Amino acid sequence: MWQHILRDQVEVDEDGFWRCVREGVPPERGLPAQPEEALPADLMYLLVHRVGLRESEIAAMSKDEAIEALRRYWSGE
Repeated sequence: MWQHILRDQVEVDEDGFWRCVREGVPPERGLPAQPEEALPADLMYLLVHRVGLRESEIAAMSKDEAIEALRRYWSGE
């Protein structure tokens, strides 16, 4: 029964389950890792809807560059 629960409901093998319990390491679920410098959603929204930048332009920016672009917009530069 335990194996059924792990496999079908929790979707993890037993080693992965115990690694998560003991070490806090979440099991690999095949999801892409979030970039460390991911922009917050509200910053993206403001850059698109207030500043008027395209998503492709924003995607090429670092977090610091995106914040600077918003600062320039607010200061009228």
